[in-house]
Amino acid sequence: MRALRIMKRVEPAGIIHLHDLPLPAGQMVEVILLPVDDSMTDLAEASESALGFWNNDIDDRVWNDALSSTDHQNGDAASL
Repeated sequence: MRALRIMKRVEPAGIIHLHDLPLPAGQMVEVILLPVDDSMTDLAEASESALGFWNNDIDDRVWNDALSSTDHQNGDAASL
């Protein structure tokens, strides 16, 4: 069983909307609400917004080229 953590702010009238869940329609789920300190919410939002840093095609090509050129210099492609 895999758990999902979704941070949401409660809207007026106590409403929370969940969209685009990675679950099939009709799947039974258990919902547990745990109030969090706002400082933790800010930290979680900051960490999620920084994920785009890792999805960088240019950086991936540079690192992939660096690894392959290291292999050629060492003469051993299996050394990594």
